Amino acid sequence: MSVLAQLSGITVLWPGMLWLLAAVPLLVFAYVWLLARRRRAHARLAGFSHLSATGAARARFLRHVPPLLFLVGLCALIVAVSRPQALVSLPSMHNSVILAIDTSGSMRATDVKPNRLDAAQSAARAFVENRQRHTRIGIVSIAGNASVVQPPTDNREDLLKAIERLQLQRGTALGSGIYISLATLLPDAGIDVEKLLYGWSSRFPRHWGGDGRRIEDRKPVPPGSNRSVAIVLLSDGENNHGPDPLDAAKLAAEHGVRIYTVGIGSPEGITLGFSGWSMRVRLDDSTLKRIAETTHGEYYAATSAPELTKIYENWSARVVVERKRATEVTAFFVGFGALLLVISALGSIVWYNRVL
Repeated sequence: MSVLAQLSGITVLWPGMLWLLAAVPLLVFAYVWLLARRRRAHARLAGFSHLSATGAARARFLRHVPPLLFLVGLCALIVAVSRPQALVSLPSMHNSVILAIDTSGSMRATDVKPNRLDAAQSAARAFVENRQRHTRIGIVSIAGNASVVQPPTDNREDLLKAIERLQLQRGTALGSGIYISLATLLPDAGIDVEKLLYGWSSRFPRHWGGDGRRIEDRKPVPPGSNRSVAIVLLSDGENNHGPDPLDAAKLAAEHGVRIYTVGIGSPEGITLGFSGWSMRVRLDDSTLKRIAETTHGEYYAATSAPELTKIYENWSARVVVERKRATEVTAFFVGFGALLLVISALGSIVWYNRVL
């Protein structure tokens, strides 16, 4: 790992070379000493000067410009020798994004017009329309269980058709939705969905992942560190089936996958009637917030259809500028320093017929 030193917000790979800057004060001292010596020598000829006061002041000022440019250029070249780096924002390159959409019965609520599911579908269509190039999108439906409605693809028509196929069902299993989404995004990670959902597995033992490492030898990565994939979970937050969604969020965090949660509905909710029964369905954002926090994602609240669509449009545009990388800028300092040295030499020749 490279040793980094901090220099005015810029990191350098070879900080030891910065000791060369210690020679700069010596050069300044030598220049001041030479000026004092010349001033004493010219004092004898002061009576012969025909320059006006304004002309003399201007001459004194111009006299110092070439040495000053030379000094700044020399400092820039010394910094260049230390190999400076600057932190540059780069596209995060989310190669695949899963839209996990709650299709439970509570999504019939009309506190978000025309109802929560229709608003979610409109927002999902807006997300597809505004997707970044090379981003593949998958659709997962979440009700009493979860299923992949559309595997990740960059085909716009297939995605829009998948969104239209979403239908209301009973129950809400957010944990199942996260597990299914995670396994779809990371097919080579060895995620045993059957075991996670039902406690048993019909798989034959599998020891090797697509990255060439043994699955059991893999170690958890920092939460949010996987910038190539992401999950966008839209729900009213009420979970009543399947595994604990927070356990599922922890597994996503161990794989570095961020989950961006969107809560749809109003805190006061609305009363729904069905087969002689009635129940009040409210936005329960506590679980959604904890899912986002666990995975280093973000939580958004949408209380209206236009607000929900705006969230999806803004997210698709904003999420691509997340990753920062240290980029070497040595060439910039070399060019800047060389330019100042050339200007310094030319100025000295023009004004004094000599180089400095």
